[in-house]
Amino acid sequence: MDDHHYLYDGHMRARITANLKAYQRTPASAEGLKHAAVAITLIRDDKGEGAYVLTRRTGRLNNHPGQFALPGGRIDEGETPIEGALRELREEVNLHLEADAVLGLLDDYQTQSGYLITPIVVWAGDRAEMAANPDEVAKIHRITFRELNRPDSPEFDDIPESERPVIRLLMGDDDSLHAPTAAMVYQFREVGLHGRPTKVAHLGEPVWAWR
Repeated sequence: MDDHHYLYDGHMRARITANLKAYQRTPASAEGLKHAAVAITLIRDDKGEGAYVLTRRTGRLNNHPGQFALPGGRIDEGETPIEGALRELREEVNLHLEADAVLGLLDDYQTQSGYLITPIVVWAGDRAEMAANPDEVAKIHRITFRELNRPDSPEFDDIPESERPVIRLLMGDDDSLHAPTAAMVYQFREVGLHGRPTKVAHLGEPVWAWR
């Protein structure tokens, strides 16, 4: 991407919206699974360029403490995936967005632990401010699209426990993001930023994420 394509502005919003609209999404049935939704929240970084919101879970949580995650969680009874994702944004990072902030949806992703996750891509806007809920979130990160587009990432590992290649997105000098989050963020990169019809259902999670 050229430098001007990284600017967080109306042109970026229009490009991403058009790419998501053109993509042939693959939905899946949640029957027998726990249905969850996550928000891939697009926000401005401190240089005026595009980034997405990533949280570090607190160490006090029962499930996956201390890990990186997108804002999200299990959908409540009677909620749509969009309603659930927007509610989780409010609860976790105090970001209040309406349905018109939704740019589109990506493919449902089924985890080894029995969840079906629906990724919702949302536009936070120029004036978005966030505050971490200390019961759930230790820290809020803004991961730039430049970082997401780095040429040495993702990496794919083969493991003896699964036939699915395990995806890993590199961040900074020594951090990495694993599936399911890495798979959904990678699909956003491919579909949302580049308009490539990349599927990710075949990409696996590390064994420690199967719980």
